[in-house]
Amino acid sequence: MPVFQYSALDTQGVEIKDEVEALSQKEAISKIRNMGYFPTKVRERGAVKKGGKRTAARTTRKRGSGGKVKVKYITQFARQLSTLQDAGLPILRSLRILEEQQKSGTFKRVISYVADDIEGGSTLSEAMARYPKTFDRLFTGMVAAGETGGVLDLILSRVADFMEKAQKLKSRVKSAMVYPLVVLCAAFGILLALMKYVIPSFKSVLEEMVQGQLNPVTTTVLGVSNWIATQYGWAIILAVPLCFVFLLQIVRKFKMGRYVLDAIKLKLPVMGQLTNRVSVTRWTRTLGTLISAGVPILDAITVTRDTAGNEVFSNMLNNVHNSIRQGDTFAGPLRQSKTVDLIVSNMVAVGEETGDLDKMLLKVADNFDEQVDVLVASLMSMLEPIMIIVLGGIVMLIVLAVFLPMIQVITSLGSQQ
Repeated sequence: MPVFQYSALDTQGVEIKDEVEALSQKEAISKIRNMGYFPTKVRERGAVKKGGKRTAARTTRKRGSGGKVKVKYITQFARQLSTLQDAGLPILRSLRILEEQQKSGTFKRVISYVADDIEGGSTLSEAMARYPKTFDRLFTGMVAAGETGGVLDLILSRVADFMEKAQKLKSRVKSAMVYPLVVLCAAFGILLALMKYVIPSFKSVLEEMVQGQLNPVTTTVLGVSNWIATQYGWAIILAVPLCFVFLLQIVRKFKMGRYVLDAIKLKLPVMGQLTNRVSVTRWTRTLGTLISAGVPILDAITVTRDTAGNEVFSNMLNNVHNSIRQGDTFAGPLRQSKTVDLIVSNMVAVGEETGDLDKMLLKVADNFDEQVDVLVASLMSMLEPIMIIVLGGIVMLIVLAVFLPMIQVITSLGSQQ
């Protein structure tokens, strides 16, 4: 019968290291729990041969760190692996089955590498952690918790649910911004074409009509048109937003730069509220999912902090982490940060008191998820009239620039009669 080496904690929190005989890792975990211990690491003895770690490390260096894979494929993989584990299939066989189902590409290779590493003696979480571009810290952290607690099938299902909800939230925000951006780009392109090719052809006609005595509006529009058409103004106009985006990318490479930009985003009207709600939804759902999976709260906060997507909230979670480590509560530093609404800190406080912190965090995420829908609708309803007013104003200036000289001629002819 296979022998499993394990590390566990007793009821006093003292670490115990020993061995147990079992037919599988799941049975070994069950036996350890029956002894009154909480297992933290369980591995079959002799699974890793001498020099195996060096070989695995060397192979990993050759393979790289995986590659970017679409979220929907990783979600599908987690859901299918959960089903296979629930059916009682060994993890290695499950991975080989899922590998065969994948189309040739990065993800198929990564699954193959993970299966090879497990065959060499690694746990699933250890194997996945070698490919951080494919499986992020949140994914591997929850898998590790599932392995330790012997509930990998349930954890994988929760990971899939979490990823689906996070992706839906991201898609809603993106889709809300696509329409105004497409309209603005199309309108901007048309206006640029008018100023470069159409307006210059009116210049000589308009000057001849009023004998060079053009009004300020027409003079300004013709001047801008001339700058765009003959002095590479069109290139400067196109380059400015590109340079701005490039500058933002450089600033975001520095932690202080990211913090300042994220703080500015939170102060913007409407958009700031939307950013706040999206960030709160993201970190509360991440933290709630990790805690419900059995990940220790300090480890869960560390993972959540690193995946928050907003430096202001990352800084807040770092303060929460330090506070809890020193024996303080979760809700205290949340209130002091003034980054989240009182409803969030109050629900967290209730969760701490009742022992249902994970459930409260997930309720906050669901509540703010609904608020995101409302704010997205508000943003759309606000952007449409703003776009109409701005574009209408620009068109009006161009029309006035063309028709005012005509009105001047008509007025002067009327006065002569």
